[in-house]
Amino acid sequence: MCGFISIFGPPGSDVIHDVINGLVAIQHRGQDAAGVVAFKDKFQAKKGLGLVREVFQDKHLQRLKGHMAVGHVRYPTVGLGEDTDVQPFWLDYPVGVVMAHNGNVTNFHELKRTYFGERKITLGSNCDLEVVLYVFADALMRRKTASLNIDDVEAGVKEVFEKVKGAYSVCGVTQEGLYAFRDPFGIKPCIFGKKETPDGTFYAVASESVVLDVAGYEIVRDLAAGEMLWIGADRVPQFRQVGKAPHRPCIFEYVYFARPDTFLDGVSVHEARMEMGRRMATRFKETGLKADAVIPVPESARTAAQTMAEGLGLPCREGFVKNRYVGRTFIMPNDKARQATIRAKLNPIRAEFEGKAVIIMDDSIVRGNTSRHMVKIARAMGAAKVYFASYSPPLLYPCLYGIDMATKREFIARDRTDEEIAKELGADAVVYQTVEQMEEAVRASSKTDLKFCKACFEGTYPTGDITEEMLGDIEQDRVAAGSCK
Repeated sequence: MCGFISIFGPPGSDVIHDVINGLVAIQHRGQDAAGVVAFKDKFQAKKGLGLVREVFQDKHLQRLKGHMAVGHVRYPTVGLGEDTDVQPFWLDYPVGVVMAHNGNVTNFHELKRTYFGERKITLGSNCDLEVVLYVFADALMRRKTASLNIDDVEAGVKEVFEKVKGAYSVCGVTQEGLYAFRDPFGIKPCIFGKKETPDGTFYAVASESVVLDVAGYEIVRDLAAGEMLWIGADRVPQFRQVGKAPHRPCIFEYVYFARPDTFLDGVSVHEARMEMGRRMATRFKETGLKADAVIPVPESARTAAQTMAEGLGLPCREGFVKNRYVGRTFIMPNDKARQATIRAKLNPIRAEFEGKAVIIMDDSIVRGNTSRHMVKIARAMGAAKVYFASYSPPLLYPCLYGIDMATKREFIARDRTDEEIAKELGADAVVYQTVEQMEEAVRASSKTDLKFCKACFEGTYPTGDITEEMLGDIEQDRVAAGSCK
């Protein structure tokens, strides 16, 4: 999971402030690193490890002038999280092109061994975007005219789809315009927008609609699965359908990743989470358990906790105070960092627990670190009963499409019953949403019959090309990065 924004403004304009504002809006999608590449006569870059506010200073904004720019916030699922992995990447020669992506290349290691190894090409990073960039640029180099046109860009996207497997949304610029494309199954989101000004029209693509909202852009539409966009020198947006696979957007975007004020594929994330909470109220009633209050684990669980509480006729209480200066533990680069941060991140309010039977509501239970700690805190605050509720189903299978759950050993729910999970967490009971209820909740918030990638819950990978070798390669990557200790 990463976040990107790419902007193509009128000649003579500067887009850097819109790009930075957009990156701040999607800081939740990646806290490991941030970068921007802008174009004005030449490509200028500033990239570094850390949050957006830590990487960029005013002197950098003064230098990153230009009417085209690409920005990115990174959360590493491939590579070691080093500064050489920070996006965007770019080439000056033999074709000028900048690129950023959100997702994961599942055959990254295979391509390094074969496609690049046979050509004696040494990659300069451990980031999988680099293979996408080189495959795309290789096709652009074979164009028949000096200037790029939509046929050239389509040829590049086709070559990427043929050679690069996995889930990825890509955005970027060349010296002549802006391009974007979404993987053949549309697993990762990509939204197109524009802003009309007296100086002309600004065009942008981003990972979430909120990125465009905060920069004052009108949302035009999501790119479809396997679709590409090109805006050249004539400044006319052109779309082409390149891939032909069925659309399978990641359902975990609606559960956790995306901001609640975002729309993805026409679905309000806020509405989807409200609907998940309503269905969780039904699930809890079926257990016959009795509680006094619902307490969300901030921030993502708050919306669903409110509607769950309404459905149960219970108060929804803020029992945990979140330190907003501590990042999302789920996307921290390794398990040691996550566990060290949990206690600093959340502090309890005793009055909301003491003597009460409480439902602690979270979006998911992955490794169990946060959940176990929340239960322990509730007990220490004098809770009479502690029930733990997850508005997503048990996570059981590795995600190979850009979420840091790449090894089977990480899942607390793996090969355990609900009773055994509750015992592991120290809770009196654990209540999960079902896969069907989760999917129905998201679908009920849309006007289309969306079908989703649910690989982390069911083990069925929509791309149909996941091999044991890929699983082994990615697991080794995560072990090397320290996330599986």
